[in-house]
Formats: sequence, structure tokens, C-alpha cells
Amino acid sequence: MAKFMAHLLAFSLFMAFRVCTSDPILSCTQTPYPYVCTSSISNTIKDSLGFLNSALQATLDHAVQTHKLASSIDVSLFDERAKAAWNDCLELCEDTISHLNKCMSPNSVSFDDSQTWLSAAIANQQTCMNGFKELNVNLSHLPSFPFTSNNISKFISNSLAINKAFSPVKSGGNRRLLSDNFPNWLSISDRKLLQSSTVKADLTVAQDGSGDYKTISEAVSASSKIRSGSSRVVISVKAGVYNENVQIGNSMKNIMMVGDGIDQTIVTGSKNVQDGSTTFQSATFAVTGSGFIAKGMTFENTAGPQKHQAVALRSGADLSVFYQCSFKGYQDTLYVYSQRQFYRNCDIYGTVDFIFGDAAAVFQNCNMYVRKPMSQQQNTVTAQGRTDPNENTGIIVHNSVVSATSELQSVQGSIKTYLGRPWQKYSRTVFMKTSLGSLIDPAGWLAWDGDFALSTLYYGEYMNTGSGASTSGRVKWAGYHVITSASEAGKFTVGNFLAGNSWIPATGVPFTSGL
Repeated sequence: MAKFMAHLLAFSLFMAFRVCTSDPILSCTQTPYPYVCTSSISNTIKDSLGFLNSALQATLDHAVQTHKLASSIDVSLFDERAKAAWNDCLELCEDTISHLNKCMSPNSVSFDDSQTWLSAAIANQQTCMNGFKELNVNLSHLPSFPFTSNNISKFISNSLAINKAFSPVKSGGNRRLLSDNFPNWLSISDRKLLQSSTVKADLTVAQDGSGDYKTISEAVSASSKIRSGSSRVVISVKAGVYNENVQIGNSMKNIMMVGDGIDQTIVTGSKNVQDGSTTFQSATFAVTGSGFIAKGMTFENTAGPQKHQAVALRSGADLSVFYQCSFKGYQDTLYVYSQRQFYRNCDIYGTVDFIFGDAAAVFQNCNMYVRKPMSQQQNTVTAQGRTDPNENTGIIVHNSVVSATSELQSVQGSIKTYLGRPWQKYSRTVFMKTSLGSLIDPAGWLAWDGDFALSTLYYGEYMNTGSGASTSGRVKWAGYHVITSASEAGKFTVGNFLAGNSWIPATGVPFTSGL
């Protein structure tokens, strides 16, 4: 009887697995790049998780090999632009190895986590190549280019496809808002921090010397010395203009930075592509440490429109939150680089592609202020960079406002403004229940280059309002959708798209889980 019950339990678990998953990929012939798969994985593996783990291990092995080869190359003969792009690639390859190691972790890792980290690894590969293009570096002059010769992107793409096939069908999760309108992925302590008008800081930054440090970078460096385990470190940044480029790396997790308010605490810089930085490295403030929270701060890049790509803030921090913050720049103001990000009650200023990147990012109750661009330029609010159809990324704008600044209003009739354009082949952007001002061109969306991505992108609009919200004159692309179904729109809410109910409540930031 006991043996029968054991068999019955095993069969029940197997059926439960089959019910809650897609059809598993158990053969290299089912992957996007079969020849890459068969070079490293045996087709005799019939266990689903074994096949996935083999794919991940092969991807990790090739990433490690790539980094080893790239690190051994003497770059002393490279010019400064080639060095800058090469250094980006080394950093991004290290980040990819970190993501793959997390996917292979014996600890409990959800399919959503793995898909997020694999999507970030894909973004890293694309960004590596972008740097050389931006700085006009001729790759044929380099001795070798291991970042592409080892097929890392194709290995990652295969892993994405295999992992997605095993991912549970989403049930929609718990969409109930907590009493304070915060999603439940933020801890109780973090919620209290964000709701409180006064915060007890572990470290204080003040330019007048009244705090622990005079610069933000010094405080960030010191944060590792006072951390206890995985506890949060709160850094108070007093009012002032901090002219510095801040980097918060992967090892600096769970940092919360609290300013004295928008336009009171300002972090400023002016690095840009025209002066030799890659877009990736042009950020005034860059953060990759997971669990980062910022409240009451302004991040800006003052390079101006004539310098083209110039990032105010770049976030590759998983489960990061920005609350009551402002981001100011022109082209490429806010780089939502990768992983899961939430923006609430924020102001974003810019001209060309001023919210861009390949994160799973939701903007809620935010203001997008479109500025006056250079002559012959057109404004685009977003440029989402999804390169693989299995990535779980996209830019979602919900309950927000898109409007013109006063400088643009005076010339609005002669300058076209669009909601977005497809930076990469599977670009995904949705505007929901957002007020769109008269500055938005009737077509709504702008092509990137000819018919590139027009049938593979996903651009959607749902119940927007305002004089620029009419969809009657919108583009007729195969990938553009006027969403009429609440269930379809619901896929892009904080609760579903970000699985926000599982992590945002801990930060204390108010949010709307559903529509």
C-alpha cells in the first residue's frame, strides 16, 4: 500500500508539473540555435531540468572562457576609444557570469528570476557591441574579438528559450493592494522607511561638513563596512549639488539613498559619447547592486542636446525602486538598463529616446516632460531594447502624464514628438491610462530604420486620455496594438509584469498592482 501511495504521489507531482508548465524543450532541435546547442549538450538527456541545467552550464562555461580570452589580450596598443569600449565588455562579461551563476544556484530560484537574469545577460552582450559602434571603433583592427567569436549571445538565447518553456503559467498572482497601496515585494521595514518623513540614516552626506562624508561616493564606499549581513544601509544625502559620477556595484546590495527632495538634492555630471564615453559609461549615477532604493533626489546630465547620448542615471539593479525622484537630460536621460525596476511619482525630462534600455520597468504616476531638441531632431519618449523574443522585458507607463515643457510648447507645431521607436527587434512598450498631451504626433510611434522591427515589436495603448491619445491616426504596423481587453492590459501591470506584489511592498513605495 505504501509503495502504491508513493507511485500515486509521484504521478500526481508529474501531472501537476505538466499542467503548470509549457511544453518542455528536450532537444537541441527545438532551440533557436540548434547547432550551438548540439556542440555542448547531449541529445540523450531526456530529463527536463537536466537539459536546462546542461544548457546553463554550457553558457556559463563559454562566458568564463570569453572573459579569460579577453582579459589576456594586451590593450596597450588600443586607442582610448577602443579601450573604453573594451573595458565595458569586460565589465559586462563579468556581470553575465554573475547572472549565470545565480541561475545555477542550488538555492531556490524561480523561473521569473532566471528569465530576468538571462534577459540581463542578453542585454550585456548587446551593450558590449553598442560601445564599439558608438565610438566608431573598427573591430577589424583588433587582434581578435572573443565577445562574439564564442557565440555567447546564441548560448544565452537558447537558455532563455529552454527556461521559458519550463516556466509556470502565470495565475495573475495576488492583485490585492495592501492598505497603504504598496505592492508586497517590499519588506515592512522598507515600507516604513519610504512612508516616513524622517528617516534614521546609517550614514549622512553633507557638503558643509556636518555629516559623515562630503561626497556620495565616499558614503557608498563606506557602506560595506557598516553592513550586517544582508541588512539595508540607509544613506541620507542633504540638500546640495553633488558634482560627481557615482557607481554602486554588484556587491553593494540593499542601499537606500534618501535626499531632501527633487531639485534640493542634486547629483550632476556631464559625461557623454561625443567626449569619448560610451553611452553605458556616460551615466552621472550608475547602480547595479540589487535592492537599491532612491527617494527625493534629482539625477541630471548637463552635457546638453549637442552632445547627443548623455545619461543621467543608469540602473541595472534588480528589484530597484525610485520614488519621488527626478531625472534630467536630453538624449538618453534615463537608462533602464536591465532587470526589474519600479518608478513611482517621478519626473523624467528629455528629448530623443530619453527613457531607454532593456529592463522590465514600470513607471507609475510619473511625469514625462519632453524638452526642445536640436534642430532637425524629433522627440521620442522611449526606445526599448529587447533583442530576443523570450526576454521578459519592456517599458510600461501607467497612470502617468506626457507633456511638453514651456520651451517646447513655444515651438511645438514645428517639432514632432512620438511615444517611442524600436531600438531593437523585439522592442516592447505599453502606455496605459496615461494622459498624452497634444505634442504627441497622430501616428504615435516612429520607425527606427525602414521596416526594421515593425512586425516583431509589441507597442500597445490602453485607455489613454488627453488630446494626443486618439488612436485613429496611429501607425498600421503589425506589432502595434490598440488594447481593448482588460485581461490583455493586465499582463503589463505591476503585479503581473514585474511580479511586483512579491517585492515592492518591502520598499514602502505606494503602487497600484493591477489596472
